[in-house]
Amino acid sequence: MPEVIVRKGEPIDRALKRLKSKLDTEGIMDEIRRLRAFETPTQKTKRKAKANAKRAKAKFRFNSQ
Repeated sequence: MPEVIVRKGEPIDRALKRLKSKLDTEGIMDEIRRLRAFETPTQKTKRKAKANAKRAKAKFRFNSQ
């Protein structure tokens, strides 16, 4: 579980923003949204295809240099 330490004198909204960004980068919020409701097989296929395309794009981008 991501953890954010609130620094002395730091506004709480900034700490919340850091927490949200950590949750987003780790994919926790997407997982929670996905598990909240039933996912049809079509939705599952589209989600996996989108993830594979994103992964392939990143792989191509970083390996082409």
